[in-house]
Amino acid sequence: MKIQVVGPGCPRCKETHKNVINALSELNMAADVEYITDITQYAKLGVMMTPSVILNGKVVVAGKIPTVNELKTIFQKSK
Repeated sequence: MKIQVVGPGCPRCKETHKNVINALSELNMAADVEYITDITQYAKLGVMMTPSVILNGKVVVAGKIPTVNELKTIFQKSK
């Protein structure tokens, strides 16, 4: 599973990244997690609002900080 957290490095984006790590830890799941802060890179990914979470190439969260429980639900459905 590949997860990309996308945003300019603001506190909201850092919180999203932390929640992704915590959700994976609570689920005991392994994933390749990448934190993208380069605006040109995330524009190429089609991200219009940050923070965003991209799971296996698909934007699953955009424009809000997802909770750990929301992320756990999303990650479990992707199995």
